[in-house]
Amino acid sequence: MTNDSMRHDLERYCRELADVTVAMPFDMLARAADTLLDCHRRGGTVFVLGNGGSAATASHFACDLAKGTRAEGVPAFRVFPLTDNVPLLTAWANDTSYELVFAEQLAALIRPGDVVVAISASGNSPNVLAAARVARAAGALTIALSGRDGGRLRPLADLTICAPSEAMEQVEDAHSIITHSLCVALRRRLRSGAALPLVEPVRREPRIRRGRAPLAVRGGTPPLTVAWDATETDSPVSDR
Repeated sequence: MTNDSMRHDLERYCRELADVTVAMPFDMLARAADTLLDCHRRGGTVFVLGNGGSAATASHFACDLAKGTRAEGVPAFRVFPLTDNVPLLTAWANDTSYELVFAEQLAALIRPGDVVVAISASGNSPNVLAAARVARAAGALTIALSGRDGGRLRPLADLTICAPSEAMEQVEDAHSIITHSLCVALRRRLRSGAALPLVEPVRREPRIRRGRAPLAVRGGTPPLTVAWDATETDSPVSDR
C-alpha cells in the first residue's frame, strides 16, 4: 500500500466522522443533558457502564462529569463508573456470571430518581441489559448510547441516542463526542447559574420497593412508554 492510498483512507475516515458529527440527533442530546442536570439538582447519582471500548468511554465520561463540570459554589456531580472496580467486577463474574457484573453493583447502590448511562454500540450486551432492568425496577432512569436501532437496550431505556454511522469505530467515536459535548454544555449551564432546563427532562415517578432491586435473571418490569420517540432521528449503524 502506497503512502498516497494510506493517506486517502485516513482522510476518508475523518471526513466520514465529520459527517457523523453534524448528523447527531441534537434534540435528543439536549434532553439527555437536561435529564442529567435535573438529576444533579435533586442530589441524585449518575452511574455509567459499558464493555470494551465502551467501558473506556464510560470511565472517561465519569471523570469528565465529576471534574470537568465543576463550578464555583455549585455541588459537584455525584457520578459512579461501574467499570472501574476490577476486584469487584471479577468477583461477581467468577461467583455468578459476567452478565451480572454491572447489575449486582447497581442493585446495591441505585435509588429512585438516579440516572444510569448505559453505553453499548450494539445495544445487545447482556450485562448492560441486566443493569438497565435493575435501574427500571428501582425507579431510576436510563440514558442509552448505542448504534444501529438501539438493539434490545432501546425498550429498556428512557432515552436512547443512536450514533448515525455504519462503522463501529465511528459509533464509538460518536459516543466520545456525545459525552464530551454533554459535559461542556452542563459545565456552561452550571457556571451560568441557570435555574431551569432548556427542555423538559425525562422523569419517572419513583416506585418504592422493599429490599434489593430484582436482577435481570429474576425477571424485570415492563418498559416505560414515554410520550416521545427518537426513531425518525436515528440512523441505522452497524452491530457488533
